[in-house]
Formats: sequence, C-alpha cells, structure tokens
Amino acid sequence: MASPDVIKKIEEGYAKLQAAPNCNSLLKKHLTKQVVDQLKDKKTKLGATLLDVIQSGVANLDSGVGVYAPDAESYTLFKPLFDPIIQEYHNGFGPSQKQPATDLGEGKTNQFVDLDPEGKFIQSTRIRCGRSLQGYQFNPCLTQANYLEMEAKVKGALEKLEGELSGTYYPLKGMTKETQNQLIADHFLFKEGDRFLQHANACRYWPDGRGIFHNKDKTFLVWVNEEDHLRIISMQNGGNVGQVLERLIKGVKSIESKVPFARDERLGWLTFCPTNLGTTVRASVHIKLPKISAKPDFKKICDDLKLQIRGIHGEHSDTSSGVFDISNRARLGLTEFEAVKQMYEGVKHLIELEKKA
Repeated sequence: MASPDVIKKIEEGYAKLQAAPNCNSLLKKHLTKQVVDQLKDKKTKLGATLLDVIQSGVANLDSGVGVYAPDAESYTLFKPLFDPIIQEYHNGFGPSQKQPATDLGEGKTNQFVDLDPEGKFIQSTRIRCGRSLQGYQFNPCLTQANYLEMEAKVKGALEKLEGELSGTYYPLKGMTKETQNQLIADHFLFKEGDRFLQHANACRYWPDGRGIFHNKDKTFLVWVNEEDHLRIISMQNGGNVGQVLERLIKGVKSIESKVPFARDERLGWLTFCPTNLGTTVRASVHIKLPKISAKPDFKKICDDLKLQIRGIHGEHSDTSSGVFDISNRARLGLTEFEAVKQMYEGVKHLIELEKKA
C-alpha cells in the first residue's frame, strides 16, 4: 500500500493537471479521476507507486507524454494508465495486441543499398536501440550499488567485443577534462538528464555507474545507464543503412550473449519511457532537403511517410540549419527490421521528391 503522504501527492498532482489549461499531455488526458482512485494506493514489489509514474508530467506541464515506468512491473500494475497512453502514442496498439518476435534483420541487411551514393543529401546515418538488463529495475528504483554492479557487468561484456567493434569504455566518474572535451567534440557525451528525466528521478547517484563505450572508428557506441540501462548505437557518414544495421546487429548479439536483456511478451523490449517500447529502434539520417523542406506541407509529407522530424541537436532542438534529423516514428507493433525499413523507404521517397522539386 502507498503511504497517505504519497496518495495525497497523487491527488494534488491530478488536481494540478486538471487546473492547467495549457497542458495537453497524454498523462492529463488519460489520468482520469477513476484511474486515480483505482491506482493511487497500489505499489509494486520494489516499492514504486503511481506518483513515481506521473511525477515528471506533473512537474513539467509542457510534457508531450508525461509518464515513465519506474520498474518493469509498473507496466502491468498501472495498466489502466499506461495502456491507453501506449495505444494513443503507438498508432492504436491496443491492450490485446502483442509485439511480434524479434527480427533485427539478420541476413537481410543487403536489401538496404546506399540511399545516397553520390553524397548529395545524406550527411550521416544512425540506428540505435535501447535495452534493459534482466533482473534490474529502471532508474528511479536503482540503488548506488545496482548502478556499480550493472556497470561492471556491462563493461565486462564490452571489453570482450572483437574486430571492428572492439574499443574503450570511459566511465563518467573521474573522467579527465581531456577525454571529456574529446567526447563532446565527437557529440558522444551525454549530460546529466534534462528536467523531464530529473523530475522522473532518473539521475540519482550521478555520475556513478554511467559511462560511454566506443570502437576505434567511432562507428559503434554504447551509453551505459543514461535514460535506459543501455543505448546501443551504430553510425557512420553517408547513407549506407545496410552497413549501419549490420554493425548494430553484431553489437547487440555480442552484448546479449554476456548480459541477458529484459523482454515482455506483450510490449517487447522494455524501456524507462513508454515511447521507446517494442523494438526500441530509432533509425535516422541527417539530411539536407533545401527545396521540399521549404514547402508548407513538408511536415505533412513526413507524417504520411510515418517519419519524425527533429533538429540535428536532438529532441526539442530547432531545424533552422536546413539539415534535418529524420527517423522512423513507429517503435511498437512491428519488427526491428520493419522499423528500419520504414525510415529507409520514407527517406528514399523524400530524396526522389527533392530531386524533382
């Protein structure tokens, strides 16, 4: 049972959301009085309550979604809130639907030939996925000892990577200024979480247990204990999606053989934020599209192709430089291979439109 103090905070949070006319988050929409009454006294085995789920969205009224899962059990225990949010965010993925079996695209990466062999449009290609370690909770429920233990396990697995994947692990704690500046210059260094993650309690014991691994060529990167336990990233200049995916598959398989990941039968690979559930795959390109991006219906064209547009400096950044970060929108209810294919086919179409414009 949640404590009276926590229940009071949940009720105050609900009242704050209802009283905020400019708040349009999915949390506000789906946290009804009925859901509050149904869930406010519940607690997961590890002690997470509804307050842990909603606190970031209550503190940040400009959130788009507003909820995080403090542990894996939260997705089940707080289902009456998570399910409708997941359904709305992930294109109608309903409570009876299931994430298909994993298909990273082994043996099929050669279908993705270079999208831009002449190098006129695409600056770089990047595919990332998130993973959570089996047997460990998500950020708000982790102890300092958990962080250090997870880091040791992951570091052990990363140090066994071979061939083009072999590289160096840099812990954030005690990092020299020199290493720090180099990682910032490479755009590899992650900072302590933004206000959304801070309010979700995702940054405790920082920088303990956090670190960055990259191979010698700087084409394979792993973030340890940032927003998720692991973010595994493959990237390179140009538009050769097949090569980028092939490298990601190798990396994921190698790490997984040493540290098992947490997967849910219905929701797929589990993540801290419900927007990343399922495949957790975000396949993206940095691309110059000066002609079609100037058209008023550019966003609609991308929406229709199931693509998401961001500025090149990540989420919440602007697109004024004329270079866009374009990725697949869907993560749940399709396979990993299909998620990459969605980006690939969509970007191919955008390049054709740009050439004709």
